[in-house]
Amino acid sequence: MARIKNHAARDTWIETTLRALPKGSSLLDVGAGECAYKPHCDHLEYLAQDIAEYDGAGDGVGLHTGRWDTSRLDFICDLYDIPEDRQFDTVFCSEVLEHVVDPVRALEKMARLTKPGGRMIITAPFNSITHFAPYHYCTGFSQYFYRVHFERLGFEIAELTANGGYFDVMDQELGRLTRVRKKFGAGWREPFTPLLMQFTRLIARLIAGQDGPRMARVSSELQTFGWHVIATKTQT
Repeated sequence: MARIKNHAARDTWIETTLRALPKGSSLLDVGAGECAYKPHCDHLEYLAQDIAEYDGAGDGVGLHTGRWDTSRLDFICDLYDIPEDRQFDTVFCSEVLEHVVDPVRALEKMARLTKPGGRMIITAPFNSITHFAPYHYCTGFSQYFYRVHFERLGFEIAELTANGGYFDVMDQELGRLTRVRKKFGAGWREPFTPLLMQFTRLIARLIAGQDGPRMARVSSELQTFGWHVIATKTQT
């Protein structure tokens, strides 16, 4: 799967956030997959969990990675079956909620795994296309999903940051249009279409630059790649 625009901004935010965690504190990476963020946790007690059923090919529908290596996991089980014999200073879950059958129940589970005074770090799409199928159950989550459920679970949101805005999303999807058209054999085939798409994408990119800083776009209230959340557990 080609590396697309929103990944770099998300990865930068995650690296900064994880590097800022207290040295020696414990972190559980839920739905860790290939443990892509483990290198940012060398100062932490890092444990990784995943159900480890996705193999890179899935059912062939939508976007796939081609390869997927889950050999570095500390334990393999369903998210809902993670043992609750200990709690963690940080529970980290990146781009996973759309792949669980019940995201509300998943948040409740992770809340129980978080120590009082600890934190949960979440990233998930606001609006996603089909990927990792058949393990793709939700298209995304708004800021209000986090506000409602974290308050209910006794957490206080310390950060709620949008990854880009409406025009960034348009830029990315217009850039993907040629590949999608080729894959599904749809759309016009005259030679001017690719040029038109590139011109339209350039307009979207130029407008995005006038829409405020990348992680504080004004238009993010309408559309964004996803919300990045840090929430602190204030109740036992």
